[in-house]
Amino acid sequence: MRFGRAAAPRGTGPVRRNSQRGWRTRVLALGAAAFALPLAANAAYPAVTSAAPIHSPVHRAPAAGFEELMVPSSMGPVKVQAQWAKNGGSAAIYLLDGLRALDDRNAWSFETNAGEMFANDNVNLIMPVGGQSSWYADWVKASNTNGQKYTYKWETFLTDELPRFLEGYGVSRTNNAAVGLSMSAPAALRMAALHRDQFKHASAFSGPLNWGAPGMREAMRAMMLSAGRYNVDSMAAPWSPQWLRMDPYVFAPELRGVPLYISAASGLPGEFDRPNSAVGAFHTSTAMGIEAIALVTTRSFQRRLNSLGIPAVYDFPARGTHTWKYWEEQLGKARPHILNALHG
Repeated sequence: MRFGRAAAPRGTGPVRRNSQRGWRTRVLALGAAAFALPLAANAAYPAVTSAAPIHSPVHRAPAAGFEELMVPSSMGPVKVQAQWAKNGGSAAIYLLDGLRALDDRNAWSFETNAGEMFANDNVNLIMPVGGQSSWYADWVKASNTNGQKYTYKWETFLTDELPRFLEGYGVSRTNNAAVGLSMSAPAALRMAALHRDQFKHASAFSGPLNWGAPGMREAMRAMMLSAGRYNVDSMAAPWSPQWLRMDPYVFAPELRGVPLYISAASGLPGEFDRPNSAVGAFHTSTAMGIEAIALVTTRSFQRRLNSLGIPAVYDFPARGTHTWKYWEEQLGKARPHILNALHG
């Protein structure tokens, strides 16, 4: 599964109800098979387990500068990449990574032009590193299928440990936006829904936004095994309170009043899909299937929000696959909505 796969860096810079249900089940089943294919060989385990905790900040890069921080957490020190606001602004955008998050860099920093995009907007870009297959959640226990030595506690990190640390750098604890793609799209929505005092906006691109859809949990199991051999059961037991708390379809009512930008493309190849080899064609075809699944669940989530009378800005491009350049494009479209929420 290439839900949010971080490819190698390019450079060195920073209805009928029954018939409808049957179709969705077939799509999700095909997606689960695609998820099981190892599409990247990037780092399987986060590096945050080895270093000793690093405490209070000492130096800060100048305004508009780029800095890498080591932030203490219950998981061990977590690397966080930061681009500071040009004029010392305190608002921040948390850019969350995809399923195959690397242990050295957040893919937003090298797969996209996010830094340039927000360079003059007087907001801090906060890019946590690591969290492969984590869904940015607090797990009930360490994964028992890959020998994980500690338990993921990513929600605690993002909503308590990290904002407390960033206060020392002048970053607000109450005026932030959460942006996620693929694996982190549900997490971005969850952060905004359940931590209203911290996040004022959420953007979700190409995410699985209905975890109760037929076959979705097993699809997630397959994708997590393919990305680091993580066990979904270690994250949360099936249909447990912990699981339901992470399902966008369930926590949707908590999004009332939060400015939202939500998107998913059709899965049809577009301008950024130009495979020039058999391997490239294979990856494109897989990205097509995954994006189609994201579209199905995102449309379902749209109906859920509509039924609750909760507005959102939606974008459903006619072409586009599960690929970073399309998420860069979506970030550009979401940008005015993000800035309006933070500076409004």
